[in-house]
Amino acid sequence: MHTQIMQAHNKQAMTGLTLAALGVVYGDIGTSPLYTLRECFTGHGMATTPDNIFGILSLIFWSLIFVVSIKYVVFVLRADNHGEGGIMALMALARHYVTHSARWKVVLLGLFGASLFYGDAIITPAMSVLSAAEGLEVLSPSMQPYVMPIAITVLVGLFALQRFGTASVGMLFGPVMLAWFSILGLLGILQIVQAPGILAAVNPWYAYNFVVHHGIGAYLTLGSVVLALTGAEALYADMGHFGKAPIRRAWYGLVLPALVLNYFGQGALLMLKPETIKNPFFLLAPQWALLPLIILATLATVIASQAVISGAYSLTRQAIQLGYSPRMEISHTSENEIGQIYLPFVNWALLVAVLVVVVIFKSSDNLASAYGIAVTGTMLITTLLFFVVARVNWRWPLPLALGITIFFGIIDTAFFSANLLKLFSGGWLPLVLGMVIFMLMTTWKQGRKLLFDRLREQALPLDSFIENLESYPPTRVQGTAVFLTSTLHGVPHALLHNLKHNKVLHERIVLMTIRTEDVPYISDESRLEVVQLSPSFWRVVARYGFKEDPSVLNVLALCEAEKLAFELMDTSFFLSRETIISTERPGMARWRERLFVWMSKNALRATDFFQIPTNRVVELGAQVEL
Repeated sequence: MHTQIMQAHNKQAMTGLTLAALGVVYGDIGTSPLYTLRECFTGHGMATTPDNIFGILSLIFWSLIFVVSIKYVVFVLRADNHGEGGIMALMALARHYVTHSARWKVVLLGLFGASLFYGDAIITPAMSVLSAAEGLEVLSPSMQPYVMPIAITVLVGLFALQRFGTASVGMLFGPVMLAWFSILGLLGILQIVQAPGILAAVNPWYAYNFVVHHGIGAYLTLGSVVLALTGAEALYADMGHFGKAPIRRAWYGLVLPALVLNYFGQGALLMLKPETIKNPFFLLAPQWALLPLIILATLATVIASQAVISGAYSLTRQAIQLGYSPRMEISHTSENEIGQIYLPFVNWALLVAVLVVVVIFKSSDNLASAYGIAVTGTMLITTLLFFVVARVNWRWPLPLALGITIFFGIIDTAFFSANLLKLFSGGWLPLVLGMVIFMLMTTWKQGRKLLFDRLREQALPLDSFIENLESYPPTRVQGTAVFLTSTLHGVPHALLHNLKHNKVLHERIVLMTIRTEDVPYISDESRLEVVQLSPSFWRVVARYGFKEDPSVLNVLALCEAEKLAFELMDTSFFLSRETIISTERPGMARWRERLFVWMSKNALRATDFFQIPTNRVVELGAQVEL
């Protein structure tokens, strides 16, 4: 009886997770039918002949099978970093095991893939919401002037609500997307029964015949076929929130069948009425159902946008923890879900970028030219990093790892190169965005390394310094002084400045270093390392995962178990606040040094980021020349 109850409970929990995954993970790929088939024809002047309809449908179907169903759902979901997924988690997993000489190549690949994701996070809300609002033109052509204002209003409202978190509205995501996918499948079935012969498009011969007969035209069409795959990366990125099983169940059980039925239903409609190519998705619905469908489509696109916005928050936090971004304010919007966070700077920067994109491109047709490069670039990088993990981490035989990588690499390269041909008609946008963010990330990482090198040059050896102070102590005062330091060897500059200017030393000195590891989470048992260096000096090393928020107060609480107790009102925290000056010394280019100085000035203060009580902090300035 107990076993049956447990099985029922587990089944109920799995159903709940599957529904939640349906809402969060599949919003982007689930709204692709709004524009994909239309763009395949209108974007390249392809005639709506039966051969072309069958060929393009076959390309879409087999792309969904090979790229999503096999590559991501079967293979890439296996590459979890302690349960977490996404391009940064994959990069951290891959670089952890490769040789030092190959590590920088893995890092550069991962960083560029992450940078392209931000381009996707800007284009997806603009493309999706515009596509849904354009359904009003089908309802009545006189509504055309209102499409852009409505899209802008929806987008501003979406970003304005972010600070309240997705905890409350998140429960609606699953049921809404369940209704959305059910309607997708139903609309497709209703049209397929009128032209059942369209189902023959599952035969890959039609895709092959289309490519052979159209040559460069078919190659160009791949740039639009890939729109059916947008959001596939979310399967992997959101694995940590739901787990592999719910994501796989939702894909095979509902999402894939609903998408295929809808695409084939649009194909059947085009076979009967080729003129419906102007908007085959909304023209699937009878006139009376058009307005409810537009409302449901708008809700679905908002959910799709929410998924990439949340992904941008998560990716930024990972970049901060791994040392590729300045510290920023991070707010937790849920008491129960650790992954639900809000970054004000990222939120408003995304909104401004999205609105600029909407105003510049004006319609989803124009935006389709920009959409695809970011997605396919990230897909190709994921394939390359997967090879590293399969070969180095899992020890797969070279023929197996190489064979899988080459197969999926050819598909990804075909899609990516086809989208590159759209470079001058809008494809430049995600590439420019990606390259700017890549430059910012690498500048911050290199600048921090250069700063630490300069500080290390000036640092005194720690061992001899402690030995000298214990032998010839200065005036000691009551209490504990905690000095935050990034190095384990040199004397912290704040300690030197305090001793130099105040001529006193606290009776107990704690040198605290907070490190971020290449794993998402660290258990409390493995978090802390406490070493007594002398009668009055202690070293504390705290380790955090790249999906955790470091907290000095949490570290102090854990220290009690290591026989190092703290009385907070008797403890002072000393931080060094560097004033960085760009110089002609070898290091980085002067413009990058100036950029790094600007980023440093605008970074969140260490006091706030490490959650240190502000009334117990003493900041001591230091001037550092790069």
